[in-house]
Amino acid sequence: MIEVENIHVAIGPVSILHDVSLRVAPGRLVTVIGANGAGKTTLLRTLSNLVRPRSGAIRFEGRPTSGMDPHRLARAGLVHVPQGRQIVPNLTVRDNLVIGADRVAGLDADAIAQGLEREFARFPVLKERQHILGGNLSGGEQQMLAVSRALMMRPKALLLDEPSLGLAPQVVRTILKALRQLADEGLAVLLVEQLALLALDTADEAHVLQRGHVALSGPARDLRRDRAVIESYLG
Repeated sequence: MIEVENIHVAIGPVSILHDVSLRVAPGRLVTVIGANGAGKTTLLRTLSNLVRPRSGAIRFEGRPTSGMDPHRLARAGLVHVPQGRQIVPNLTVRDNLVIGADRVAGLDADAIAQGLEREFARFPVLKERQHILGGNLSGGEQQMLAVSRALMMRPKALLLDEPSLGLAPQVVRTILKALRQLADEGLAVLLVEQLALLALDTADEAHVLQRGHVALSGPARDLRRDRAVIESYLG
């Protein structure tokens, strides 16, 4: 679904990513972990074409993404949940959900209604709070809303940047459980996360990003069990 081959990314004179390669197949949850400043957010911004690589190739569903603007890429099914949630604070929960499906995915009224029912079942608190302004939600509720808004666009691949940031452990577990279920249902999920152990517990495959390059890759369960990996790369 997503193929990244030897991308190099620089912002001005500063090199951020060096020869990064990875793949995310349908039905797989892949995590990228690493310390702050490792380049994790830049990687997702590059996949979404918010940042353009200096070299290397990115393909989505076998087609190069170079030249596609982020909006077109989202319409094609590559949807990005950025760090900081970026919901619309002066719209209700329900309207936040509808706006993505309507303006980005172009769904009709029946499809939007089905999407709302699906997301309210996934995160029941959103149904309870559907008429509350997004800005009045707790941090955890806002993150659930951000994930559900992305899912209203009917993605084929979902990119998530630090969904655990600033959230209580129980909320984090709820969100990661939902992501695991989405992958099991066939979605391609790429999760960037600083809570490495939780990410490794959830993912199928993992890449450790260190100073802009992939220092280690493998099955998540193997990396999770390797104490030397934890101590050397994750602290």
